[in-house]
Amino acid sequence: MNSKNIIDLELKYGAHNYHPLPVVLKKGKGVFVWDVEGKRYYDFLSAYSAVNQGHCHPRIISALNEQAKELTLTSRAFHNNVLGSYEKFISEFFGYDKVLPMNTGVEGGETANKLARKWGYLKKNIPENKARIIFAKGNFWGRTLAAISSSDDPSSYEGFGPYMPGYDLIPYNDLDSLESELKDPNVCAFMVEPIQGEAGVVVPDDGYLSGVRKLCDKYNVLFIADEVQTGIARTGKMLACDYEDARPDILILGKALSGGVFPVSAVLSDNDVMLCIRPGEHGSTYGGNPLACKVAMAALNVVKDENLCENAYTLGSLFRAELTQFMKSNSLVTQVRGRGLLNAIVINDSPESSTAWDICLKLRDNGLLAKPTHGNIIRLAPPLVIDKNQLLECVDILKDTIANF
Repeated sequence: MNSKNIIDLELKYGAHNYHPLPVVLKKGKGVFVWDVEGKRYYDFLSAYSAVNQGHCHPRIISALNEQAKELTLTSRAFHNNVLGSYEKFISEFFGYDKVLPMNTGVEGGETANKLARKWGYLKKNIPENKARIIFAKGNFWGRTLAAISSSDDPSSYEGFGPYMPGYDLIPYNDLDSLESELKDPNVCAFMVEPIQGEAGVVVPDDGYLSGVRKLCDKYNVLFIADEVQTGIARTGKMLACDYEDARPDILILGKALSGGVFPVSAVLSDNDVMLCIRPGEHGSTYGGNPLACKVAMAALNVVKDENLCENAYTLGSLFRAELTQFMKSNSLVTQVRGRGLLNAIVINDSPESSTAWDICLKLRDNGLLAKPTHGNIIRLAPPLVIDKNQLLECVDILKDTIANF
């Protein structure tokens, strides 16, 4: 079937909860994807940073295939011979006492929220059912009922109430507002993205994350870092929090934790927090399955062995410099922002306009795939295995497309 046939099939039989760019992909390798007609594209979305290691990385696929021949799932009703090794590996890799393995990023967020509330009751002596968690406006960590209850985006929450109690919002990148809320002894946690991805790659001021850490220490509140999109080398460090002295109490990982080949997420914390959860209080049938554990270890080793942090840092700086220079001579782009290879350009039009979408259609025609977020912002996040020549070719595609738009 051709692209139109396949898109029509999805429209007829699938729920209409997505609005994809009209391209049908069949194959991926490294920084490239191919559609069903055989046209090749640079992937500048990386499945929302799930394929940081590139599409179908051979080491990750090999780990997947080898484990799939042996054992895929036992549930946590029994031990398996891979989980303990994985738990030791990832806990030491990120410097925490323990890990709670889950499957998806939003499950990681839910797990972190449950941990924080339980800690609040057991360790901070918050009265029953009074625990509060503070979030930043513009946050996005999924579409479960809990996740949308912390959202200020009407497209996420409207029509799905009633909402989860105990959640409150403050402005992002605002330490004064945070301190005002943390003075309430019933606050157990502040959950924040170090860089807001879905909001349009919003980078906070220098010192914000270390300021969050200091305030959480001052008021005995847990700092939860949602690094599902920003983690695993995407921003030029293993974690976006690593840019400052800002070690979170609870770290949430997902997406690139598997290199995009299997759903794997993880919540890491030290014993004081993690041991608040007891048997029977939280879990997942697939969480910690041997297939996921092998894949995640391979994915993290690829990041380390191939120096993907360094590559993201160096090429990200080059990317922003090139586009910032271009912006000076083109009024259609008003801002270039980001860190590492998580970047965005802001289009000089209202969020309600179709300009950014139309630019992405032209980029597709010219061999590069990207997608708008929040109407007039185009997120640009290639796999971290991209090299300098490929990056500069993509910069030329972006410049030519926008200049001729």
